[in-house]
Amino acid sequence: MVTITIQEAQANLPDLLHNLKPGEELVITENERPLAKLVSQKPPLTQRPGPGLLKGMITIMADDDDHLQDFAEYMP
Repeated sequence: MVTITIQEAQANLPDLLHNLKPGEELVITENERPLAKLVSQKPPLTQRPGPGLLKGMITIMADDDDHLQDFAEYMP
C-alpha cells in the first residue's frame, strides 16, 4: 500500500496511476487522515476455449488411402 498527500496526488496523478502494480492500493491523505483509496485493477483472466468449439465444422468425406498414391514418390 502506497500513501501520499493530496498535494502529491494532484501533482503526479497520471504517473502514480500508471506505476501501480495490479491490485496495489494508493491511499491519498489530507492532514494526515485518509481521504481516498485507489486500487488498480487486476488484468482479466484469459481462458482457453473448451474442447469441441468447432464440433460439426469439419466433415471427412472418405476414409481411404487412395489419395496417398499421389505422394508415393515422396514417401520412404
